[in-house]
Amino acid sequence: MASMSFALNRFSGLAAKTTLYSDFDPYSRRSFLPPTRVGLKISSAAESEPDLSVTVNGLKMPNPFVIGSGPPGTNYTVMKRAFDEGWGAVIAKTVSLDASKVINVTPRYARLRAGSNGSAKADVIGWQNIELISDRPLETMLKEFKKLKEEYPDRILIASIMEEYNKTAWEELIDRVEQTGVDALEINFSCPHGMPERRMGAAVGQDCKLLDEVCGWINAKATVPVWAKMTPNITDITEPARVSLKSGCEGIAAINTIMSVMGIDMKTLRPEPCVEGYSTPGGYSYKAVRPIALAKVMNIAKMMKSEFNDKDYSLSGIGGVETGYDAAEFILLGSNTVQVCTGVMMHGYGHVKTLCAELQDFMKQHNFSTIEEFRGHSLQYFTTHTDLVKRQKKAVEQRKAEKKGLKSDKDWTGDGFVNETESMVSN
Repeated sequence: MASMSFALNRFSGLAAKTTLYSDFDPYSRRSFLPPTRVGLKISSAAESEPDLSVTVNGLKMPNPFVIGSGPPGTNYTVMKRAFDEGWGAVIAKTVSLDASKVINVTPRYARLRAGSNGSAKADVIGWQNIELISDRPLETMLKEFKKLKEEYPDRILIASIMEEYNKTAWEELIDRVEQTGVDALEINFSCPHGMPERRMGAAVGQDCKLLDEVCGWINAKATVPVWAKMTPNITDITEPARVSLKSGCEGIAAINTIMSVMGIDMKTLRPEPCVEGYSTPGGYSYKAVRPIALAKVMNIAKMMKSEFNDKDYSLSGIGGVETGYDAAEFILLGSNTVQVCTGVMMHGYGHVKTLCAELQDFMKQHNFSTIEEFRGHSLQYFTTHTDLVKRQKKAVEQRKAEKKGLKSDKDWTGDGFVNETESMVSN
């Protein structure tokens, strides 16, 4: 927070949500943070199904699956459907003060298939969009936020917001959005296309000096947890993540879509998606981006663990999640929650039931009873290439030493005689 007065004002806002924030201490960041990680343990077979519930920045969710900001959170009807189907939380499509400046085109999506030459029968592995933020009037979206919170007071609704480089505009937007009762804010510092000339989206997320200033405005005003959504279209994603956390954000969400050109139609020689014969680079998502997203999340998580107390902050993983096992990978790399957007567009809102079942199946295979028991577990296995070389050299030397066989005649045994003989053969 920018100052103690700002921090206390913000904590006061957090304390007011008594149904979501328990044991509130206005002087402790930990009052709205995840429970202490308990480490790995073995569960009894007689215990109930693994518990998927999570508490992130004081927000209690039935499971870690979150609707990512985009078409699946574009209006009351679809967000209500998400809650009814059982999603852990919903992040609405990004809003700004003046929706009249947002003009979308059609078509605005393009698919990448795994087959040769984009065969229509092949699986879709990539998805590109050139869609902008919400083009609905802010007042309409605010009314729907309020209605959703009235109907689902115990479910988590997060507003995604984005504004121009204007402190007053940011403050007005935050104030109006928070009045609806939303539980948190996700700041869109990462939209890769549309309105960069207004210093919005990735134009902020790619400029750490600008990001620090805007984060300061936001965190001085906000009274609910703030997540900064990162762009992958940058050399080192840990830099803006670090700046966001130091500037007062409680969480990081990563990654947004990757800047891309989906392809060229071999018949028309025009790019896709084609709008009146022309196109523009857009955001790439879905299964094909998952390895890139995992690497970015891993880097952020390691930075948070080494430079911050990672239990004081949260990380929401995004990028190509289609199964519960995909989600487990993000959690193993430190994610508290996992966002799904394109996956919902491909499989529908009911897909959350499959995601939950698959994640529980993974947990049962490894005897995990809670999400926290394995969150971040795989981070310890990442190192440098130089260290890999040293580790392999040591292992090879050890195997060679073992291959030399018995050191003395007294070591021969009757039961292992054949194997002991083989251990001393050179070819």
